[in-house]
Formats: sequence, structure tokens, C-alpha cells
Amino acid sequence: MDSLFDPTDAETGTHSAPDTAPLAARMRPTTLEEFVGQEHLLSAGSALRTAIEQGKPHSMILHGPPGSGKTTLARIIAASASAAFEELSAVEAGRAEVRAVLARARERRLGERETIFFLDEIHRFNKGQQDALLPAVEEGLVTLIGATTENPSFEVNRALLSRTRLYELEELSEENVLTLLRRALEHGECGEAQVDEQAIEMLAARAQGDARTALSALELACETAIDSVTVEHAEDALQRRIVHYDKQADSHYDTISAWIKATRGSDPDASLYYLAVMLEGGEDPRFIARRMVILASEDIGNADPNALTVATAAAAAVEHAGLPECQFALAQAAIYLSLAPKSDAAKRAIGAARDFVREHGAAPPPVQLRSGGRGQGYDYPHSHPGHISEQELAPAAVLGERFYNPDDAEPEPAARLAKIRRARGRED
Repeated sequence: MDSLFDPTDAETGTHSAPDTAPLAARMRPTTLEEFVGQEHLLSAGSALRTAIEQGKPHSMILHGPPGSGKTTLARIIAASASAAFEELSAVEAGRAEVRAVLARARERRLGERETIFFLDEIHRFNKGQQDALLPAVEEGLVTLIGATTENPSFEVNRALLSRTRLYELEELSEENVLTLLRRALEHGECGEAQVDEQAIEMLAARAQGDARTALSALELACETAIDSVTVEHAEDALQRRIVHYDKQADSHYDTISAWIKATRGSDPDASLYYLAVMLEGGEDPRFIARRMVILASEDIGNADPNALTVATAAAAAVEHAGLPECQFALAQAAIYLSLAPKSDAAKRAIGAARDFVREHGAAPPPVQLRSGGRGQGYDYPHSHPGHISEQELAPAAVLGERFYNPDDAEPEPAARLAKIRRARGRED
């Protein structure tokens, strides 16, 4: 049996995966030079890269989508420090397993050897389990590297966050995934079979930044094919049809245009269909959420003020949850926006006001409304019944102009406006 003080490849996290291991495991990078993506964290001179190069890692939380390289990065960090690498998944492990890891770390410390404890899915640990890690992290018994796909601000205890550094990993780009797939082919991982370039490009595009998904699909496609791996093999391996959707070309604009028109037209089924096309095509969910926020005011407005709340909440969900979970918030918003009463009165109102300003210029506000002590004669609305003053509030050149004209879909704002105008002695 190997001594705890005699580092083995397995302990340092640099062991080579056996030939029977999945392709994603066999192709796992073991050095920073082989690591793909996350340039914003690993650029020359960055804090994380410097710590790795100097072999002096610190406790950290790696937050990022599946397949972005969290486990790989943790293993590289351990190897750079010549530290023992302990790995647990919070999905399966409990306090007993954690205590065993810490016990082994104490034995290694006697031999002046450090331990890196990689805890995958750290957000799965409850508060008590996370608190149990605090003493070991504080005293430096282990260097903790927690990995999570969930927002650490919500899922990781503040006490633990304060003792670690948080690093946000980004979804791998298509180019990143393409690099990993081509590297696998260069290593002969597809045997004698020829792989169509279109198949490789499709896998990179459809993996949604998940290297593990792309490599697993390539492995299955290679096992399925006889002489050559085609797009059809790749499609079958991914178990999803290819969606002809180019995020940089016409389909990008055509589909979002169709979604807007379907939602404006109050057809939730069509709205959901175009939303699904965009999601399956790899569209940036933030782009979709922005369009939802715009539509909520442009096409619904005060006919249902809650529409904007729903849309902005969906946009927040995209930022906090990311794909794939944020698809539910986007679907909820698409349905709500489709079924909401429609009004473009707000759009027409700001358009009319801006057209007036372009044509006539900006008139100075009435003296009583100006700031800096010049607002003499201002009639405070709250001192009147109904909180409405008869005092004119627009510049003289604008009096009588009507920019906002609520339509039949906005009965409450229309009634309120009529009441205000009557209180000011106007009937128009």
C-alpha cells in the first residue's frame, strides 16, 4: 500500500484515465497549457494563474455551467502544488465521508504534505454540513475547492464564502469545444473512421458549451459509425435533431421577429414554439430576455403593468440560474406576455413627445418648477384633496399637447387621467 507521504498520480489528481474510461475522462487536460477556455481567469499575471504557477493554491469556489472545466481545473491546481487530491461529490457524501477526508489530511500534515479537497456540487451540502468545513479551511488543514453550477451567493454559506475566493467560469465557446474535439481526433480516439468536418462543427455548436457532452457524443458517434462519422451519426449521438439556426445570420433575426409578432398577437403556442427554436438553436437567453422586457412595455404597457415585472424577473432568472433551468422562467414569461392585454399607448406616447421636442426644441420649465431655490410659487400637490393641484406643469409652448392617449385596453389609466384633467379644470 502506498504511503500517505509518498504522492501517487492518483493522489495528485494527475492520473491517466484507463482506456476503458469515457472519452471525456481520457481527454481531460492535465496542465494549464492543455486547458481550454476561461481566459478571463487564467490570463498571464492573473491571481489564479499566478497561484497555480507558484504552486500556492488558495481555497476557492468555482462557479460555472456543466462541462466548463471545474473538475479539470481543480486537478491541475492540485498537481501544480504536488498536493494530495481528495474528491467527493456532495450529492453522495455526508459528514462521515468529510471527516474521513479531514482525518487523512491531518496524517499527511505530519509528513508536511498538503491536501486539496475538491467538493463537487457543494451547493448540495446543507448549512450544517458546510459549517463543518469551516475549521478545516480556517486552519489550512485542507485547501477547499468547491464546485457548483448554482449561484454561490444563494447556495453557499456566507461564512464559507468569506473564507474562499469565488471564480466564475464561463460557458465554453464553440471554438473551445471544437478545439477539444479535434484534439481527441488527433489522438486517434475515433480509430480508423473518418469524421466529417460538418459533424465536428455540429457537435461543437450543439453541445451548448459543455465539453463533456460534446466528447461523449463524439465517442458514441464513432462507436456507431463504420467507415465515416456523418452529421446524421452526430445528430443521433446527441439524441436531438439539428436545428438550422445561425445565431449570426438571418435566422437569428427572423426567429426573434416571429417570436415578437406571435407574442404581440396573443398566441402562446406560437410564442413557445419560436422560444423553443431559439433555445434549441443555442441562442443567448439574455438576448431573449431583453426582447421580453422591451415587448412588455412596447406592446403591453399599462394594459397590464405586471407584464414588465414578469419580464424583468425572467431576465433576472437568466442571470441567476442560467441554462438549462432559466428556460422555465422564459417559458413562463412568454405565456404571460402572450395572454396579457395589449396596448401600444406607451410606445405612441414617447414617440409623440420626442417628435414634438425634435420639431420645437426643449422649452425651459416654468419658473415655479425649477430647482436651486428658484422654484418660487410652486403649489405642493399633497396639500390639496386628491393630491392634485390646478397649477400648470408644462412649459407654455407645450400646454394643450396630448402625447399620452390611453386606448380601450387601458381603462384604469384612462379613468385616472380623465379625473386629473377635470380636477385641473380641463375636460379634454
